[in-house]
Amino acid sequence: MAKIRNYINNKTLYASMIEHRNMLEESISKGKNKPQVSNYIGQSILLICNNLAKKPNFSGYTYKQEMISDGIIDCIAAVDNFNPEKTNNPFAYFTQIAWNAFLRRIAKEKKQTYIKHKNFENSFLMNELWEGESNMQMISNEYSAEVVKSYEDKLTKTKKYIKLTGVEKFQENKNEE
Repeated sequence: MAKIRNYINNKTLYASMIEHRNMLEESISKGKNKPQVSNYIGQSILLICNNLAKKPNFSGYTYKQEMISDGIIDCIAAVDNFNPEKTNNPFAYFTQIAWNAFLRRIAKEKKQTYIKHKNFENSFLMNELWEGESNMQMISNEYSAEVVKSYEDKLTKTKKYIKLTGVEKFQENKNEE
């Protein structure tokens, strides 16, 4: 598959962002409504999000359209925050915003998958309680168990790596020795 190069002209996008910024400042000073984002900026954001979703990091997810939608929404919301005095690279600015939106969507979907599989496990436990000593046995689903275990392990690792200070840090170092 051929790589898509230079699908956005960064200089033209930068000029459009400066023009939008000037119109925004003018409308604020006159007390008018914010100006609408230009078609070129909107098309550029759409291209950035669609092409970012083609990267191998994100290509295998079934909820890729939701990721793209989140990226577009976040980028459009951030158009007014672009500061040409800080950077002259709006392509990188919007790519980073879309990247973070994609990561947030993945985290949300993983949490939902965890909840679904945890409920699946709990439904078997509830059936056992209601049925008593009947012949119904809990059928273990290895995939569900693995999803639940990996998500819970991730949560405990995150809590473990919270930055320790003072006495906690000293105690942690003592325990490792």
